[in-house]
Amino acid sequence: MRRTARLLTGTALAAATAGLVVAAPAYAGEPGDPSGGLLVRPASVVPGDRAAVDTEACGARGTAAGDAGAVGAGAFTLAPEAGTGTATGGFRVPPGAQPGTYEIVATCAGSGKRVTGDLVVTLSSTASRMYPRGSVRTGVGGALGPDPVQTAAGVAALAVAAAGGTWLLHRRARGDGI
Repeated sequence: MRRTARLLTGTALAAATAGLVVAAPAYAGEPGDPSGGLLVRPASVVPGDRAAVDTEACGARGTAAGDAGAVGAGAFTLAPEAGTGTATGGFRVPPGAQPGTYEIVATCAGSGKRVTGDLVVTLSSTASRMYPRGSVRTGVGGALGPDPVQTAAGVAALAVAAAGGTWLLHRRARGDGI
Protein backbone atom coordinates (compact mmCIF):
# COMPACT_ATOMS: atom_id res chain seq x y z
CA MET A 1 0.00 0.00 0.00
CA ARG A 2 2.84 2.40 0.87
CA ARG A 3 4.60 1.65 -2.39
CA THR A 4 1.49 2.56 -4.36
CA ALA A 5 1.04 5.75 -2.32
CA ARG A 6 4.66 6.77 -2.93
CA LEU A 7 4.34 6.05 -6.64
CA LEU A 8 1.15 8.12 -6.90
CA THR A 9 2.65 10.96 -4.84
CA GLY A 10 5.77 11.03 -7.01
CA THR A 11 3.70 11.03 -10.17
CA ALA A 12 1.49 13.84 -8.85
CA LEU A 13 4.53 15.96 -7.90
CA ALA A 14 6.11 15.38 -11.32
CA ALA A 15 2.88 16.40 -13.07
CA ALA A 16 2.53 19.51 -10.89
CA THR A 17 6.14 20.53 -11.59
CA ALA A 18 5.65 20.03 -15.33
CA GLY A 19 2.46 22.09 -15.14
CA LEU A 20 4.30 24.95 -13.43
CA VAL A 21 7.04 24.91 -16.04
CA VAL A 22 4.50 25.00 -18.88
CA ALA A 23 2.36 27.68 -17.18
CA ALA A 24 5.32 29.93 -16.32
CA PRO A 25 5.37 33.05 -18.51
CA ALA A 26 8.08 33.21 -21.12
CA TYR A 27 9.38 36.76 -21.34
CA ALA A 28 10.95 36.73 -24.76
CA GLY A 29 10.06 40.38 -25.19
CA GLU A 30 7.26 40.54 -27.71
CA PRO A 31 6.65 43.96 -29.24
CA GLY A 32 3.67 45.63 -27.63
CA ASP A 33 4.79 44.13 -24.34
CA PRO A 34 6.26 46.60 -21.79
CA SER A 35 9.40 44.46 -21.54
CA GLY A 36 10.03 45.28 -25.22
CA GLY A 37 11.37 43.01 -27.91
CA LEU A 38 12.66 43.28 -31.44
CA LEU A 39 10.17 42.72 -34.23
CA VAL A 40 11.73 41.94 -37.62
CA ARG A 41 9.38 42.36 -40.59
CA PRO A 42 9.04 40.36 -42.73
CA ALA A 43 10.27 37.46 -40.65
CA SER A 44 11.41 35.64 -43.81
CA VAL A 45 13.26 37.39 -46.64
CA VAL A 46 15.09 36.60 -49.86
CA PRO A 47 18.67 37.88 -50.31
CA GLY A 48 18.52 41.44 -51.65
CA ASP A 49 15.21 42.32 -49.89
CA ARG A 50 14.75 44.98 -47.21
CA ALA A 51 13.82 44.17 -43.61
CA ALA A 52 12.23 46.58 -41.11
CA VAL A 53 12.93 46.43 -37.38
CA ASP A 54 10.74 47.81 -34.55
CA THR A 55 11.14 47.89 -30.76
CA GLU A 56 9.36 49.47 -27.80
CA ALA A 57 12.21 48.65 -25.41
CA CYS A 58 13.87 52.09 -25.66
CA GLY A 59 10.93 54.19 -24.48
CA ALA A 60 8.85 56.91 -26.12
CA ARG A 61 11.72 58.98 -27.55
CA GLY A 62 14.49 56.42 -27.43
CA THR A 63 16.84 55.58 -30.23
CA ALA A 64 18.79 52.40 -30.73
CA ALA A 65 21.80 51.11 -32.60
CA GLY A 66 20.96 48.05 -34.65
CA ASP A 67 23.35 45.32 -35.70
CA ALA A 68 22.58 42.98 -38.59
CA GLY A 69 26.19 41.88 -38.95
CA ALA A 70 25.20 38.23 -38.52
CA VAL A 71 23.51 38.30 -41.92
CA GLY A 72 26.18 40.61 -43.37
CA ALA A 73 24.15 43.83 -43.44
CA GLY A 74 26.15 45.68 -40.77
CA ALA A 75 24.96 48.49 -38.48
CA PHE A 76 21.76 50.53 -38.80
CA THR A 77 19.90 53.10 -36.68
CA LEU A 78 16.48 52.83 -35.08
CA ALA A 79 14.78 56.23 -34.70
CA PRO A 80 11.67 57.04 -32.64
CA GLU A 81 8.40 57.03 -34.53
CA ALA A 82 6.20 60.03 -33.69
CA GLY A 83 3.52 59.34 -31.09
CA THR A 84 3.91 55.56 -30.97
CA GLY A 85 6.70 54.90 -28.49
CA THR A 86 8.36 52.65 -31.03
CA ALA A 87 11.85 52.95 -32.48
CA THR A 88 11.99 51.89 -36.13
CA GLY A 89 14.81 51.15 -38.55
CA GLY A 90 15.69 48.95 -41.46
CA PHE A 91 18.42 47.35 -43.53
CA ARG A 92 18.92 45.52 -46.81
CA VAL A 93 19.88 41.84 -46.71
CA PRO A 94 22.97 41.39 -48.90
CA PRO A 95 22.42 39.55 -52.20
CA GLY A 96 25.07 36.98 -51.20
CA ALA A 97 23.40 36.05 -47.87
CA GLN A 98 23.13 32.31 -47.28
CA PRO A 99 19.83 30.68 -46.23
CA GLY A 100 19.40 30.30 -42.49
CA THR A 101 18.19 32.00 -39.31
CA TYR A 102 20.11 35.07 -38.15
CA GLU A 103 19.94 37.02 -34.89
CA ILE A 104 19.38 40.76 -35.28
CA VAL A 105 20.38 42.90 -32.26
CA ALA A 106 19.40 46.40 -31.13
CA THR A 107 20.94 48.29 -28.19
CA CYS A 108 19.03 51.25 -26.72
CA ALA A 109 21.08 54.47 -26.63
CA GLY A 110 19.94 55.72 -23.21
CA SER A 111 19.59 52.58 -21.12
CA GLY A 112 21.93 50.19 -22.93
CA LYS A 113 19.15 47.60 -22.98
CA ARG A 114 19.81 44.89 -25.58
CA VAL A 115 16.95 43.23 -27.49
CA THR A 116 17.10 40.59 -30.20
CA GLY A 117 14.94 39.18 -32.96
CA ASP A 118 15.28 36.48 -35.62
CA LEU A 119 15.45 36.91 -39.39
CA VAL A 120 15.04 33.90 -41.68
CA VAL A 121 16.76 34.07 -45.08
CA THR A 122 15.33 31.74 -47.74
CA LEU A 123 16.13 31.18 -51.40
CA SER A 124 12.58 31.80 -52.63
CA SER A 125 9.89 34.14 -51.39
CA THR A 126 6.60 32.75 -50.14
CA ALA A 127 4.75 34.77 -52.80
CA SER A 128 6.57 33.14 -55.71
CA ARG A 129 6.43 29.51 -54.58
CA MET A 130 5.12 27.07 -57.17
CA TYR A 131 2.82 24.28 -56.09
CA PRO A 132 2.26 21.12 -58.15
CA ARG A 133 -0.91 20.81 -60.20
CA GLY A 134 -2.57 17.94 -61.98
CA SER A 135 -2.17 14.21 -61.62
CA VAL A 136 0.98 12.21 -61.24
CA ARG A 137 1.98 9.99 -64.17
CA THR A 138 2.58 6.67 -62.44
CA GLY A 139 2.36 4.16 -65.25
CA VAL A 140 -0.38 1.54 -65.60
CA GLY A 141 -3.16 3.55 -63.98
CA GLY A 142 -5.96 2.73 -61.61
CA ALA A 143 -8.43 -0.15 -61.42
CA LEU A 144 -10.52 1.37 -64.18
CA GLY A 145 -7.55 2.23 -66.36
CA PRO A 146 -7.56 2.68 -70.11
CA ASP A 147 -7.00 -1.04 -70.90
CA PRO A 148 -10.16 -3.13 -70.20
CA VAL A 149 -8.35 -6.40 -71.05
CA GLN A 150 -5.83 -5.91 -68.23
CA THR A 151 -8.63 -4.94 -65.85
CA ALA A 152 -10.63 -8.10 -66.74
CA ALA A 153 -7.53 -10.29 -66.32
CA GLY A 154 -6.90 -8.81 -62.86
CA VAL A 155 -10.50 -9.36 -61.77
CA ALA A 156 -10.40 -12.96 -63.05
CA ALA A 157 -7.16 -13.66 -61.15
CA LEU A 158 -8.69 -12.32 -57.94
CA ALA A 159 -11.84 -14.43 -58.46
CA VAL A 160 -9.78 -17.63 -58.99
CA ALA A 161 -7.70 -16.90 -55.86
CA ALA A 162 -10.85 -16.29 -53.77
CA ALA A 163 -12.53 -19.47 -55.05
CA GLY A 164 -9.39 -21.56 -54.42
CA GLY A 165 -8.98 -20.18 -50.90
CA THR A 166 -12.62 -20.87 -50.08
CA TRP A 167 -12.35 -24.46 -51.37
CA LEU A 168 -9.18 -25.10 -49.29
CA LEU A 169 -10.76 -23.69 -46.13
CA HIS A 170 -13.90 -25.78 -46.70
CA ARG A 171 -11.81 -28.99 -47.10
CA ARG A 172 -9.88 -28.20 -43.95
CA ALA A 173 -13.08 -27.60 -41.95
CA ARG A 174 -14.53 -30.95 -43.11
CA GLY A 175 -11.36 -32.77 -42.12
CA ASP A 176 -10.43 -34.06 -45.57
CA GLY A 177 -6.85 -33.02 -44.93
CA ILE A 178 -4.62 -30.85 -46.99
